[in-house]
Amino acid sequence: MALAPASDRPAWDAVAARDLVESLAGIPGPLMPVLHALQDRYGYVPDEAVPIVAETLTLSRAEVHGVISFYHYFRQTPPGRATIQICRAEACQAMHVEKLVDHAKRTLGIDFHETTGDGRISLEPVYCLGNCACGPSVMVDGELHARVTVETFDEIVAGART
Repeated sequence: MALAPASDRPAWDAVAARDLVESLAGIPGPLMPVLHALQDRYGYVPDEAVPIVAETLTLSRAEVHGVISFYHYFRQTPPGRATIQICRAEACQAMHVEKLVDHAKRTLGIDFHETTGDGRISLEPVYCLGNCACGPSVMVDGELHARVTVETFDEIVAGART
């Protein structure tokens, strides 16, 4: 699922977060849906949400934090205004995505799960965008790009910076 642009996401609100967690607490196996809902709302799972989730779901804070830190999908810091996801699945690997990954990290000056110093771009790995015949593939805020080269990546970054 693509994140809404940073400007469209609400600021942290403990009351709204508690309401969100409580609204999902009664479903079977609520932890993952709760974490997804928090990330969908805020763009990440704020540290302040961990005790609310733990208390509401009768879990320890360590259990909640363990799930957040185990799954690469969950962010613990706010994302940039644009999030660039690079597919790391086998089909894209066969199309030399590692060259693109190296270029992306060098160009942006960040690693995966990081955000540029100006807060504009976050870089994330993703394991299959379902565009296997047209790899390497990149998604920027829900927009899929196929057969991405280092040159087209630079164009994508230029567009994301504006």
